[in-house]
Amino acid sequence: MRILVVSDIHANWPALAAINERYDICLCLGDLVDYGPDPAPCVRWAMANVKYGIRGNHDHGVAQGVPVVGDAGYRYLTRVTRPLMWEALGPEERRYLLRLPLTRRFTIDGKKFLLVHGTPRDPLDEYVMKDPETWAKRLQDVDADYVCVGHTHVQFHLKINNTIVLNPGSVGQPRDGDPRAAYAIIDGDRIELKRIDYPIADTLAHIDSLRLPDRAKEMFRASYTQGRLRPHDKLEQPA
Repeated sequence: MRILVVSDIHANWPALAAINERYDICLCLGDLVDYGPDPAPCVRWAMANVKYGIRGNHDHGVAQGVPVVGDAGYRYLTRVTRPLMWEALGPEERRYLLRLPLTRRFTIDGKKFLLVHGTPRDPLDEYVMKDPETWAKRLQDVDADYVCVGHTHVQFHLKINNTIVLNPGSVGQPRDGDPRAAYAIIDGDRIELKRIDYPIADTLAHIDSLRLPDRAKEMFRASYTQGRLRPHDKLEQPA
């Protein structure tokens, strides 16, 4: 059984469309929306292709109509793009986001899977990187062979006792200094962390066509081309 694992697509359709993998089952670990310019095709792709999907914090915010406050870093980019998400998504796409569960448990080929966007303790919002000690605490009383997570936009996998923690990274907005789209393949007992080039210029051209502040467009250009924000972009904008 060949399993495609994707997360943190963030409305970046050219990045998602670049993934050309054979797979039997697709898992999506949340955050289809916010930041990028193409939420509708990304949500529709998930509706058609994802067997087991969960809700990310951005899916939750968009589906529930939650406004964002903040003028620094990614919070600022969320604030300026969220109204565009509400305009771009139709009733069917919004309903799909609303119905995504916070967690999912299932078994494939005798292996027990748990999907959460953040951690088992806090499925929506907790960030944990590749830290075996912290993950050992989060996995206490968790009965699963695979715990698949997203949220950090950084790829990793590690084994804690008999449980594998897998983060496929971000398809649409990597934050590890590598701008290529990130995802993972589980093929039997083998895990592949994969990267693929995509036409970043197409995403940026669409960003430039939107009614966004020049500051946001500059920040997006740095994020998409460098795989992270510049240090000064993380600071509050002067009054």
